[in-house]
Amino acid sequence: MTPDAPVRAAIYARYSSDLQSAASITDQVRVCRSLCADRGWRVVEVFTDEAMSGASHLRPGFQTMQQAAMNGQFDIIVAEALDRLSRDQEHIAALHKRMSFLDVSVVTKAEGEINEMHIGLGGTMSALFLKQLAQKTHRGLEGRVRDGKSAGGISYGYRAVRALRTDGTVTTGEREIVENEAATVRRIFEGYAAGLPARALAAALNAEGICSPANGKNADTWGPSTISGNWKCRASTSLAATDNQIGRF
Repeated sequence: MTPDAPVRAAIYARYSSDLQSAASITDQVRVCRSLCADRGWRVVEVFTDEAMSGASHLRPGFQTMQQAAMNGQFDIIVAEALDRLSRDQEHIAALHKRMSFLDVSVVTKAEGEINEMHIGLGGTMSALFLKQLAQKTHRGLEGRVRDGKSAGGISYGYRAVRALRTDGTVTTGEREIVENEAATVRRIFEGYAAGLPARALAAALNAEGICSPANGKNADTWGPSTISGNWKCRASTSLAATDNQIGRF
């Protein structure tokens, strides 16, 4: 950058999935553009991450922004607030250290130019927020389970039931059995108890054209992991999750 050239600014905006929407990105960018205009900075890049938690640094926009900074594409990062960049104290400290080495400043509408004090205090507050949010979320999920309602997704064999409350809100967590899918679940467990492997059960269901749980890739095809879960991703499929509720059939 030459002495007379305007400061090149990169805007970063992010929203998480909790009580926010894509409109939040537009609002954040608008606020940041206004700040840049007031200070005579020229916006050259806009990086965004939609519906992504600030607890993770593995965000496409966040990573691309850092790479662009290493390539010398801008002189300053502008965000609405420090917690938009990250809510993890370690990650925000690493970003500040990396940008300081590259001589790239970080400025937010809420805090101004970020320094070590902001990193320490702001990072601590964001970390506490995440911890409290997790505790409140778990408390809410436990309460739903204690009320006999579902606290997770919809397992194969069930459908969601929605009803309007007297206050105008819609009920959540209510489920009812889908009888034709329930019959398939019973058949699978009976076959498995008789010694049939998951692969053979899946092949039989595919041969009869019975639709599998809608899990995205190959949604209409049964596979061994559709029945027994996938240990590699440490997650069960829709049908495997039904194992915990099969007694309700």
